[in-house]
Amino acid sequence: MSQEIHGTYSSEPGEPAESSEPEATRRAADEAESSRASRGWWDRNADEYQSDHGGFLGDDRFVWGPEGLDEAEAGLLGPAASLKGLDVLEIGAGAAQCSRWLAAQGARPVALDLSHRQLQHALRIGEGLPLVEGDAGRLPFRDASFDLACSAYGAVPFVADPVRVFREVHRVLRPGGRWVFSVTHPIRWVFPDEPGPEGLSVAASYFDRVPYVEQDEAGNAVYVEHHRTLGDRVRDVVAGGFRLVDLVEPEWPAWNNQEWGGWSPLRGNLIPGTAIFVCERD
Repeated sequence: MSQEIHGTYSSEPGEPAESSEPEATRRAADEAESSRASRGWWDRNADEYQSDHGGFLGDDRFVWGPEGLDEAEAGLLGPAASLKGLDVLEIGAGAAQCSRWLAAQGARPVALDLSHRQLQHALRIGEGLPLVEGDAGRLPFRDASFDLACSAYGAVPFVADPVRVFREVHRVLRPGGRWVFSVTHPIRWVFPDEPGPEGLSVAASYFDRVPYVEQDEAGNAVYVEHHRTLGDRVRDVVAGGFRLVDLVEPEWPAWNNQEWGGWSPLRGNLIPGTAIFVCERD
């Protein structure tokens, strides 16, 4: 599972940045720039990400987000027993923890990620899974290759054209296939990305779709995240050829006392942090 470390806002756009730190701003970022920035960011930060969050994610758990909702409990892809023998594509797999859980249920997963370094961590944890380095908007698979596709915070928040990704997923799924993906809940875009009380005051317009960009001194994007409203996401799903069958907003569980970027028990008990879209290909 690939999840952003700092969430939607790591600093306020317009604030002076230290010389060694990228500048946070809001500006346009097209597909090519977004893809290039994501590949570089995850290659640079994969080690820190896995060190910080690997314990929570485990080596072979399927966790949908910082709340800790586990696929073994949620069954959003279907009952665990029904996964045996199915071909499953995980997009934005990171170190392939979710794919490893799927394999343990008897599925045949393929883990795809844009970041070479993330996939090296998948190899570090254990061999035996098919790993593919590739772009979610240009899936290197034949039509109707998979029964299911899934993504836990992988790819979708970082692409300029999510409909292109959804159409690619639609293409590689067999009729009746399910596509389930989780992203930062769109309402979180309005709040500063802080786990404490300061993260509970509205700071931006929910309807402002201008991408959040971190850029270097030359103005090159080193991190890009794209905001879509809840309605935008639903329309994108439909435009991609899918039928939305469920929208899951996990509540923060009492057992989870961790802070993960802007996710925290304080905020999680008041506002949703994750949205999970359960879609089907007719």
